[in-house]
Amino acid sequence: MLNPRYGMDWFRQSEGRSERLSAEEEKSIAREIRKAEQAAREAIAGINEAEHILSRRPERAERTRAGAVDRLEEAVRAVGRVSRLDDSLKICARRARGAWNVAEDLRWRLAMSGRRIAHGEARKLAGPFMDEEDLVQEGYIGLLRAAKRFDPDRGIRFSTYARWWVRAQMTRAIDHTGRPVRLPGCAVEQTRNLRKAIKRFEAAGIEYSTTDLADEVGIDKERAELLLSQGNTISLEQPVDDGPRPRPLERFLSDDSAPQPDGEAIQAQELDRMHSAFLDVLTERQRFVLTRRYGLEDGEFRTLSEVGKEMGLSRERVRQIEREALNRLREHSYIRDNEPA
Repeated sequence: MLNPRYGMDWFRQSEGRSERLSAEEEKSIAREIRKAEQAAREAIAGINEAEHILSRRPERAERTRAGAVDRLEEAVRAVGRVSRLDDSLKICARRARGAWNVAEDLRWRLAMSGRRIAHGEARKLAGPFMDEEDLVQEGYIGLLRAAKRFDPDRGIRFSTYARWWVRAQMTRAIDHTGRPVRLPGCAVEQTRNLRKAIKRFEAAGIEYSTTDLADEVGIDKERAELLLSQGNTISLEQPVDDGPRPRPLERFLSDDSAPQPDGEAIQAQELDRMHSAFLDVLTERQRFVLTRRYGLEDGEFRTLSEVGKEMGLSRERVRQIEREALNRLREHSYIRDNEPA
């Protein structure tokens, strides 16, 4: 969930850059974001499609400004779609899109100023379920969420506010990854609170029941029993039958369709060879087109128009770059034959 306006190449190049902002700079950027959002809102004011979205009543009470920002983004996109059919709206759509892009750039700058927070929390929470690199990516998501919700008028630093969101995003990801069955976010939070309540009771030497735990967390007894039962696991080495030669559960769970080690090694070798060919044969623009077009990094295929929007090129130009890249790969297919044995 990183900013879709930036390609992965740009993101990797920005990994080494870290901009630490002062408290005044954080407030200044946050206020500039507000101004850009207001400019976008004014540009689409009076347009029916936009007013319908902006005036829509939220499903639940909004405790942060994130919901209003999401509706503004949806309204700007709706006006952009309508302007394709109505030339009179193109100027308004262009102004709204420009103002929104300015807000997105500032929001991205504010979020990435706290990159050190993501790395620091990832080092603390890295473990068997998620490694440090994956946790850093989750931390970036938390930073972007914090940037969307940050209010400079509350009198706190963005780094202080963002740390909570980074840690919350990481712990939620760990809880989801470490379970055989994924639980909803509210259930994960309630389960964590139940465990904290158990530790408090045990530390104080107080006997407790499920009803006491449920009252402490603020849920009913049946839900507390259900959540606590989700932590029970079964070992694959546990015997599942009696007799002179009991067999473990894993003997009954073998997957014949799973890839074999030899197949995985061959696949990894082919991927390395393809990556080398990309670097040796293709230009940076050609690599970016093929990567985004065929989802080589995230598994998501994209149309020529979508890739063109990311690069600021026409659909036809992207098609030409794609054809040139594929032709180059075909012409250099000898790479496989010339590799040493």
